[in-house]
Amino acid sequence: MPLIRAKLGLTNMNSGNKNIILSVKNLSVKFNMPSSIVSAVKSINFKVERGKTLAIVGSSGSGKSVAALSILQLLPYPIAEHDSGSSIKFNGEEIINASKNTLRHIRGNRIAMIFQEPMSSLNPLHTIEKQISETLLIHQSLKGDKARARVIELLEMVGIGDIKNRLNAYPHELSGGQRQRVMIAMALANDPDILIADEPTTALDVTIQAEILKLLKDLQNKFGMAIIFITHDLGILHQIADKICVMQNGHIVEYGSLNDIFYTPKHDYTRKLITAEPRGQKIPVAKNAPLIIEANNLKIWFPIKKGIFRIVKDHVKAVDGVNFKIRQGETLGIVGSSGSGKTTLGLAILRLIPSTGYIKFCGQPINNLNEQYIRPMRCHMQIVFQDPFGSLSPRMSIGAIIAEGLKIHVKGKTPAHYQEMTLAALAEVKLEGDIINRYPHEFSGGQRQRIAIARALILKPKLIILDEPTSALDMMTQADIIDLLRDLQAKYKLAYMFISHDLKTVRAMADNVCVMCNGKIIETGNVNDIFDNPRQKYTKKLMAAAIGIIHK
Repeated sequence: MPLIRAKLGLTNMNSGNKNIILSVKNLSVKFNMPSSIVSAVKSINFKVERGKTLAIVGSSGSGKSVAALSILQLLPYPIAEHDSGSSIKFNGEEIINASKNTLRHIRGNRIAMIFQEPMSSLNPLHTIEKQISETLLIHQSLKGDKARARVIELLEMVGIGDIKNRLNAYPHELSGGQRQRVMIAMALANDPDILIADEPTTALDVTIQAEILKLLKDLQNKFGMAIIFITHDLGILHQIADKICVMQNGHIVEYGSLNDIFYTPKHDYTRKLITAEPRGQKIPVAKNAPLIIEANNLKIWFPIKKGIFRIVKDHVKAVDGVNFKIRQGETLGIVGSSGSGKTTLGLAILRLIPSTGYIKFCGQPINNLNEQYIRPMRCHMQIVFQDPFGSLSPRMSIGAIIAEGLKIHVKGKTPAHYQEMTLAALAEVKLEGDIINRYPHEFSGGQRQRIAIARALILKPKLIILDEPTSALDMMTQADIIDLLRDLQAKYKLAYMFISHDLKTVRAMADNVCVMCNGKIIETGNVNDIFDNPRQKYTKKLMAAAIGIIHK
């Protein structure tokens, strides 16, 4: 790893404590919206020590990410505005209203950030190597072979496999977890003094979560890096946090050490956060329930072409000979590491990407149907995508997004009817009806995910592919959404394919589980058998990692 930059040697004029590298005082953030003023952060105070980790936790919409973005002055100014008494000092230097040159030196160099949604943060037009190299060129003037060597080193550190082939890959060619790891590599590129990690493990499976948390802790111990760790998953804080701020409705309602927060919480909201998690298991379906979806020897192979004539030399076997069945009212959980083929399998079932093999939906083979015949069936097969921000059009209002499927598949209704059904769908996912005229960028990650769920539910399909539907949600909302999905499933006899790296939610949702590794299903069975008595070494590793994160 390259030598760390020479520090500027500024003293912390604000606190008198040389260990304090960042001091936030009376920070308030409001957004001047056309119809109202939204107060997102309300006079909060905290300090970050060198070499220590401050965790900021709270429900979606509590102001965690807004507070973090304020540190780097990345909010949409002048729509966003700080009160006159707000102060953010880095090594004694005021960041609010700092010059562009000062901010340019700090951003990505002395303070780096891992953003919550990698698909919207990575440039879709540039390769992974180019995007990581860019920050090395700007701040260290590294280029050519030296830059490539550093990029490879960073990708190795964050656990990206097959690096030489990934260097020229584009973001859409990577899984959600792989994209998140690329974001982490970019943030670590210049050995920052402070790393702001906004939900850095949201898209990662439990084994990679444990590795990333260990990586961050090792780097912190080695280089004295401070970390601001924003998360809704309290289970991982035991491995990373020194101090914790609990946020609710823009306020810090409780602050203390890890032990104080977990073992002697003072605020009711903190106690609710700690005890909230998906509980119980769904009622099993009848063994003779009708088959909704069936796959046999399903394969999705992507060709690797080389040479001037682009001759196929090999294949990436994303899904390789998969078999499964899902009955009416049943949930099949799909688990496995990032890049194991889970999402690709879901897209193939919906005929959104080409595949070979056999797919039967409600007794009808669909693997060879053309677009004319498959399109009318799509109202019965819906999906909730992993990245809600990338899947919601920024140019459409929430009402238009949710009603779009209705207008395509349920024609001839009045605008009042569409609006009535849209409001009902919003109510089902616990969102207020008055948001229908707002746009996706106005919501938190968790709220956007609930909007995506409402869009999938509104047509009351027979099958829903749920691709990490709770990954962006805080624990309390996760529990609510799991209860909601189970209630809707019981009410409408929905079949779910539930793709997730969060094994707690899988156990609460699934009847049966398939464990995927390198495109193959290596183990399948009843949810209790898979969790309590896994047979394969890989499955045992997944379960052990989950237990370590939850109970450590």
